[in-house]
Amino acid sequence: MELLTVTKATYIRDFSLRLTFNNGEERSADLSDKLDKPIFKALKNKTYFKSFRLNPFTIEWDNGADFSPEYLYNLSDQVVTG
Repeated sequence: MELLTVTKATYIRDFSLRLTFNNGEERSADLSDKLDKPIFKALKNKTYFKSFRLNPFTIEWDNGADFSPEYLYNLSDQVVTG
């Protein structure tokens, strides 16, 4: 099985992102209740939350915070289109 990675991420609203994975799936992830650990506290600021970027595997922020692609995949819901 190929290593799961995030290939695209866009901000939806509040603390939710639309993520595209290298398996072709588009999923919606609400991270609002995942920001309590110290490394994630800065992400509770919505402006800072929106400042994520893609690295070769997943999304990350300037303070070093990131979520593994597998974690994001498992907590997200598949986006139904059409």
